[in-house]
Amino acid sequence: MFEEMRLAGFLAKGSSGDPTALPARTTHAATGGVLFGRLGDRVGRVKAMTLSVFVYAGCSGLCGFATAPWHLAVLRFLGALGMGGEWALGVALVMELFADTPRGKLAGAIGAAGNLGYAVVAVVALGLNQMPTFEFAGASNWRLLMFLGALPAVLTLFLRLFVPESKSWETARDEGKVNHWSASDLPVILVGMAAGVGMVALWATPYSLVVRVPLTLILVATAGGCFLAPIGRYLEASGAPDAEVRRSLGRLLFGAGLAGVPLLATWAGVMWQYTFVHKLTDGRDPTAVPTVMLVSATGAALGSFAIALLGDRFGRRPVYAVLCVLSLAALLSFYTMHDHYGPALVVHAGVVGFVCAGFYGWLPLYLPELFPTAIRAAGQGFSFNFGRVIAAVGALQTTALLNAFDNDYARACSVTAVVYLVGLVLIAFAPETRGKPLPA
Repeated sequence: MFEEMRLAGFLAKGSSGDPTALPARTTHAATGGVLFGRLGDRVGRVKAMTLSVFVYAGCSGLCGFATAPWHLAVLRFLGALGMGGEWALGVALVMELFADTPRGKLAGAIGAAGNLGYAVVAVVALGLNQMPTFEFAGASNWRLLMFLGALPAVLTLFLRLFVPESKSWETARDEGKVNHWSASDLPVILVGMAAGVGMVALWATPYSLVVRVPLTLILVATAGGCFLAPIGRYLEASGAPDAEVRRSLGRLLFGAGLAGVPLLATWAGVMWQYTFVHKLTDGRDPTAVPTVMLVSATGAALGSFAIALLGDRFGRRPVYAVLCVLSLAALLSFYTMHDHYGPALVVHAGVVGFVCAGFYGWLPLYLPELFPTAIRAAGQGFSFNFGRVIAAVGALQTTALLNAFDNDYARACSVTAVVYLVGLVLIAFAPETRGKPLPA
């Protein structure tokens, strides 16, 4: 819930913050997903997940003691690394531990729990708006918010004492399948992170689009190649046949694309609804944004669970395709139908949350089914978190679109919503995995 806590800090102030801050964090999270995913495949899910939770929760709490901007920059960078790893490790562990439980229920619970974090944060933000500001806590009591973000660190003790290691991973370890990860991969991953940071820095400069666009493509390709390299090396070192190597790399790219579509739409379209509401109210109603966030997050939790169950019932591909169509309609109508804040907008935000966040129940259902045990965490880490890099590019474009359209959210976010059509194309070529066991 680290990222959600930081987002609520901006919401409590009624500000969207630095437009490059979120893209920077997403690229750091992408690095963490690849790094910790690889670690989870090498040393075990529980050990790696314990470390990732401790890193992001600990850094979140330490942000409350920051006295200079660079303190926050360093801590948020380190925290984002841990946050990126936790998703891939948690999904792999849950799916492997409860292999006999219908995967739709497991994926739905994972997606719903993640979105409930936003609901909790909305309640906290509403509470902060009703409280007097304490001098030691900073404007809008933001330091208190950071201290609360450290609470998940308590989970590390629970993880180490009570959560068993995945039997699937232990079997793979005993068979020597996890011994081919190389320590020399770390510098390559760091180069990928540097490429992502460079991409964000590029959009913070006054260069023209003629310079930015080609350089962005080069940097994104560099980051993708560096994040893929450790998995490719593992497959080669393990002696996998060429056909299996090509299939795994193809699935990694498919996974990144299928995750990138909803992530891009979320951060370049859906999440801008809070700034949109703030604009509609001229910042005069301190409860408006947290209220919309609470309703949207509740809808998102319900949608994540429902979509995962539907994916289990009707198949992964058709549910993803229908979800793309419904999400496009929900997002376009939200920004074009409302010109003032009121009950209709709040209800519509819940619908947007239900539909557009349904992907976050679908992804933990589908991604584990693409990869064998020895590369499952790393594969999911790449697929989901490279989607964050794609989302970072999209979030930067929304800012540019808003500037081009004189802050007309209907026009700017309508453009970003078109990304769902890309999802329709991708899913047509993706493998169907319904009814198949997790690859060993």
